[in-house]
Amino acid sequence: MAITAQMVKELRESTGAGMMDAKKALTETNGDMEAAVDWLRTKGLAKAAKKADRVAAEGLVGVQVSGGKGVAIEINSETDFVAKNADFQQLVREITEVALETATDVEVLRATHLNGKPVSEVLTDAIARIGENMTLRRMHVLEGDTVVSYVHNAATDGMGKIGVLVALNGPTEKAQEIGKQFAMHIAATNPVSLSEATLDPVVLERELQVQTAKALEENASSDKPKPEAVIQNNIIPGRMKKFVAENTLLGQPFVINPDLTVEQAAKEAGVEITGYARVMVGDGIEKKEEDFAAEVAKTLKGA
Repeated sequence: MAITAQMVKELRESTGAGMMDAKKALTETNGDMEAAVDWLRTKGLAKAAKKADRVAAEGLVGVQVSGGKGVAIEINSETDFVAKNADFQQLVREITEVALETATDVEVLRATHLNGKPVSEVLTDAIARIGENMTLRRMHVLEGDTVVSYVHNAATDGMGKIGVLVALNGPTEKAQEIGKQFAMHIAATNPVSLSEATLDPVVLERELQVQTAKALEENASSDKPKPEAVIQNNIIPGRMKKFVAENTLLGQPFVINPDLTVEQAAKEAGVEITGYARVMVGDGIEKKEEDFAAEVAKTLKGA
């Protein structure tokens, strides 16, 4: 497979690797971007890349909570300008309210009526009115004894670029108080999973393969190689323990008090975190690369 400059650029941006290292990684893995990331990490040339680091889209996340239930929905727009539009914000608010009252998932929400029409039609009308394409993309529902919400980079009340929901068991007043702090923590750290038990086994297996290859390669090139048993029984398990701690909410150092993990902070407060949802605008949508010069040339040719 031909390795293009754009592929090298994308890999460099997502891993922080040098240009020649990125090119070699892509060559070694026949252009497989995910495998190239793992190759760089095995060589100690990159950190774990998160797809969210290289994706973008505009729009808003709407968040609402009532009692022990909360919802977060994402509606995308083509430009940030529309996300600041009062008409668009009102649309997000109304659809979020409908979601909280009646919907169980995004498909049900699209079919649910708002002002006498299905939400999908309301959105189509808004596209014609505002003049920009929009998409109702995602919806998360979270339930628990207490559900707390937080919006980061709020455009207005209850909506912004990142919406977080946290479900907790325990005394309501305390759950509300510390739940807000946990929600802010989640917005900042973007954990992969609640705990080790809920981590995707595929993610764990992939990380184990990377850490095993990396540890064995480092040991082979060391002036004082360690016995195989030390690598397998100490080094690799230690690195996996660190990976789990960094990527699970309960295992992460609490941003308010890094001396405690989130799990320990919850126990000290007398509450238990039973679930969470974090929705960021554009997460998982590849942003189209725009070649402005080519676009201008194309326009001139058509003139």
